[in-house]
Amino acid sequence: MNTDSETGKEDGHATEKLTTKAAYLAVATFGIVSLLGDVTYEGGRGIVPQYLSFLGASAVLVGAASGGGEFLGYAMRLVGGPLADRTRAYWAFIFLGYGLIASIPLLGLTRSIEVAILLVLVERMGKGLRTPSRDTVISVVSKGIGAGKAFGIHEFMDQMGGISGPALMTALLFYTRGDYSVTLTALFVPYAALVAALFYAHRKVGNVARSEAQYEMAGRKRLGRGFYMYSGAVALNTVGLVPIALILFRASTILPQTQRWLIPTLYLVAQAVDAPIALVSGVAFDRVGIKILVVPFALSFLPSLFFAGQNLEWLILASVAFGVVLGMQESVYRAAIPTFADLSMRGTAYGIFNTVLGIGFVAAGLVFGFFLDRGVPQVLVMAFVAASQVPAILLLLRSARMSQAKES
Repeated sequence: MNTDSETGKEDGHATEKLTTKAAYLAVATFGIVSLLGDVTYEGGRGIVPQYLSFLGASAVLVGAASGGGEFLGYAMRLVGGPLADRTRAYWAFIFLGYGLIASIPLLGLTRSIEVAILLVLVERMGKGLRTPSRDTVISVVSKGIGAGKAFGIHEFMDQMGGISGPALMTALLFYTRGDYSVTLTALFVPYAALVAALFYAHRKVGNVARSEAQYEMAGRKRLGRGFYMYSGAVALNTVGLVPIALILFRASTILPQTQRWLIPTLYLVAQAVDAPIALVSGVAFDRVGIKILVVPFALSFLPSLFFAGQNLEWLILASVAFGVVLGMQESVYRAAIPTFADLSMRGTAYGIFNTVLGIGFVAAGLVFGFFLDRGVPQVLVMAFVAASQVPAILLLLRSARMSQAKES
């Protein structure tokens, strides 16, 4: 059997179709692309704040650049998703989006604050453009193995890059004795590998995604109530989940100065839990379906509960609980989208979904940050969490029933 692709008939139409082995290879290839992308941009973003400070930027300017970049990254998803659906140029947006990651190693070649901030914004814009198209193509090539497994594998490999990138930057800064220019320009190496992996992925599965799109585009459909109900459930779930950044901030307020070097390990704990959970939950999603998401929705209560602890052990538990939810949020939450959106509207669906997710994270940061600053009693914090998560679970179950009705 051909390990790349084969031509066959499916539902009365001719389409190029991946074998199971080739489907796994395609998903793994996309995982490598994301891994190398994360090594490059997550590594660079890990030192961008201190680099901007080195160039003379104020804290306000650094904060504005960071916040503006995140907003731009999510806003561009509402542009990139619908445009990709209308033009069917999913790969063009993928290449453009990943290509703009070059702005991170280019940071090492400038000493201008203005140019550096512009490059940071360009990278975030690229992420917004590529994400809906990338997730759409992954959903297409995963047909033979299950969307849950596909997105679980992708998220696992993505997280490996997210951990490796900052570690690489730390080592390079140590080796070069704080030479930002050399450290940042060294990221051209993983970037070049990323481009090569991207061309390989396109050569292997480009025709498969194109042929499937041409078939399903014939009858353009709208996103139904089930999709918006599901997106609303995810939004409420995210708003009621305390962000990892505030868990780290909380640690800085309760740990003595001599123990604050432990704070970054809480982030590593969350990242380390995220990766395997993404794989396990992907398999579970393919077996159980969308109802498996009741688990992370229910577990979203725990970070806020442990968040109130007065010692490091409680905050470790909060980080573990957050990592479990995040692992499912970044894998099987995405895997559920194809159950609500036909391919003709999938780029748009992923654009809307990811934007809603981003808005939820921003809202959670504001709300829980307010709670922390004002010393709001824990009982009121948990009441807010319940007011978010209980309706989220009810909406999730309702959307699951609508999804099942659509499939039957």
